[in-house]
Amino acid sequence: MDQTQESFKKLFQQEFSKMVAVISKGYGLRNMEIAEDIVSDTFLLATENWKKNGVPENPSAWLYVVAKRKTLHHFRRNKILETKIIPKLSAEQERKEIVELDFSSDNIKDSQLRMLFAVCDPVIASEAQIGLALRILCGFGIDEIADAFLSNKETINKRLFRAKEKLRAENIKMEMPLENEIEGRLDTVLHIIYLLFNEGYYSKTENQILRKDLCLEAMRLAVLLSEYGFTNLPKTNALLALMCFHSSRFDSRQTEGSFAVLYEDQNEELWNKELIGQGMHFLRLSAEGSEISSYHLEAKIAYWHCIKEDSKEKWEDILYLYNKLLMINYSPSVALNRTFALYKANGADIAILEAEKLKLENNHFYFLLLAELYREKEPGRSKLHLEKAYSLAKTQTEKSGILKKIDSIES
Repeated sequence: MDQTQESFKKLFQQEFSKMVAVISKGYGLRNMEIAEDIVSDTFLLATENWKKNGVPENPSAWLYVVAKRKTLHHFRRNKILETKIIPKLSAEQERKEIVELDFSSDNIKDSQLRMLFAVCDPVIASEAQIGLALRILCGFGIDEIADAFLSNKETINKRLFRAKEKLRAENIKMEMPLENEIEGRLDTVLHIIYLLFNEGYYSKTENQILRKDLCLEAMRLAVLLSEYGFTNLPKTNALLALMCFHSSRFDSRQTEGSFAVLYEDQNEELWNKELIGQGMHFLRLSAEGSEISSYHLEAKIAYWHCIKEDSKEKWEDILYLYNKLLMINYSPSVALNRTFALYKANGADIAILEAEKLKLENNHFYFLLLAELYREKEPGRSKLHLEKAYSLAKTQTEKSGILKKIDSIES
């Protein structure tokens, strides 16, 4: 993909979601698919026009003007057809006016915030929520969403269609929940953003370990929440802190050849100090109040990983944090990371005993952990675990990294 195509793709990703949200806010979620069609047509016209006349000075403003014109044309035409075909309209329908779309920065933010809560309504299945978020809020194509779910276009299209039908059938409005309902709904919204970030930070798609675009979109959505009073809560800031700390090490996690760089081998000079500072800011804000969420614990762990020193104090605190995290949010990855922290704090022998209790036989990270634990004690056994990890790894990037480890072990 050349630079012009890449720039256009980024513009589509940035503006598609904004335009769909504004049109849907103006004309209702029931017209979400119409909004998607109008925005897609706008971008199609842009490709044709800009090839002939060049890219305008302000591409976003050009898109907004065209989208506004196309939207007004569509709904005016439909109103005329309705009036002719169905002469006995209700009084409410007769009074219905064509909405003048507002593409101001404030209205775009408000529209996207409302869309975020609508997409995360409990009536929508969780997988469909993530799919809708990727499509409607992040501007990703159906192919990319299919990759993210390790699925195919047909399945994703059906899933999104059913989700949109559910939104229509349940008459979900594009409005913020009542104040007393927001905090409960916010948990779902934060979880979706967390999943989006994780998919980017450790991607199972496109043979990449890292997809910055997904991570940046997740952070953008979290910032939206932090700018709205009722959702600017400690757990929102904890999630933002977590994402800032992880994002600060983007440039050190991969080589130019897309090989993953292990934490201990990362060049600290490549870490983004500004993002680490932002993470500290959000971590301080997250300390207000009495709630300790899983995001708080993960953010503090991520903070420790922005300090390169390999001290016993550091790993003992990380172990303590993982112990607390396991109690409120168990997952195999947390259990594996907790065992690694145990190894760094208290040595390989005790960590091996804990690791072998996990028996995560279908998880390549499990065998990578075992390989690390046996590396000094039994190199041959370590190599066998690496070979098992290689057979289970899902991407070519991972497999390449594991091969390097295997080659580093003397037979």
